[in-house]
Amino acid sequence: MAEIIDGKILSQKVKDELKVKVEDFKNKYGRQITLAVILVGENPASQVYVKNKIKATEYVGMKSLSFYLPEDASEEEVKETVLSLASNNGVDGILVQLPLPKHLDENKILNLIPAEKDVDGFLAENVGNLTLGLPTTVACTPFGVLKMLQSINIDLCGKNAVVLGRSNIVGKPMAMLLLKENCTVTICHSKTQNLKDICKNADILVAAIGKPKFVTADMVKDGAVVIDVGINRTENGLVGDVDFDNVKEKASYITPVPGGVGPMTIAMLLENTYLCAERREQAL
Repeated sequence: MAEIIDGKILSQKVKDELKVKVEDFKNKYGRQITLAVILVGENPASQVYVKNKIKATEYVGMKSLSFYLPEDASEEEVKETVLSLASNNGVDGILVQLPLPKHLDENKILNLIPAEKDVDGFLAENVGNLTLGLPTTVACTPFGVLKMLQSINIDLCGKNAVVLGRSNIVGKPMAMLLLKENCTVTICHSKTQNLKDICKNADILVAAIGKPKFVTADMVKDGAVVIDVGINRTENGLVGDVDFDNVKEKASYITPVPGGVGPMTIAMLLENTYLCAERREQAL
C-alpha cells in the first residue's frame, strides 16, 4: 500500500517558508514583491484558479495586481496590458491566465512578457536555459512535482523515470528536471509503442496526458513512485490520469487527485515570483 504524498500539506509548508523569505525581502529592499495576473474572458475554471492564486499571493505577503478583460477584448488591448506591466519596474512577475479566448494568439501575447518576469516559466528563453542547465524560471507544475519527489527523500540519481506526455508546460520540462537530477528519462506519448512495458520499468512514473484513469495497476512496477498530474472532470467528480484505488496497492508513493500536484503548482508560482524578484534586485 502506497504512502500518500499530500500536496495540500506540502504546499502549505512551502508557502509558510516563503512568507518568511518575502518578509526578509521587504526588509532588505524596502518594497513588496508584486505579481500581476491578467484574466481575459469568463472561463469559470480560470476564474477559480485566478482567485486561488490571488489569495495565496496575499497569504505569503506579496502584492497582487489583477486585470480583468472581457471575452471579446482585442489582441491589441491584451498586448497593451502586458506591455504596460512589462515596463513597470514595480511589477516582478506577470501571469497571463490560460487558456485565452480563441481569437487571441497565445504565443504572440506570452512572448511580450520579459523573461525575467515570466513566472510561469513558459518562454523560450527560460525553457532553453532549463535545457542547458542554466539558472532559470521553471514551469510551475514540473517544479512542484520535483519538490514532491524531494520531500520523500528518495535518491533520484540513476532511477528510471518515465514521463507520460510531451506538452511544453509539463512533459518536456519535467523530463529536463529529472535529467538534471541524473535520472534515466523516457518520454512517452500517443505514438509510443510498447507503452505498458516501458511504464513497468519505471521507478518514477509521472502521468500528464489528460486521460481519466489511463494508468492502470498492470502498467506500474511494484514499489514505483507515481505522480499524477492529470485533472479530469467526470460525472463522478475530479479524477487523475492514474487509477488511484488500484495503483496505490502497488506503488510505494502516490499523489492523489485532487489534493496532490494542484496545490503545489500554485505554491511554486509564488516561489517563482520570489525568485524573479530576487534576480531582478541582484541585477540592479
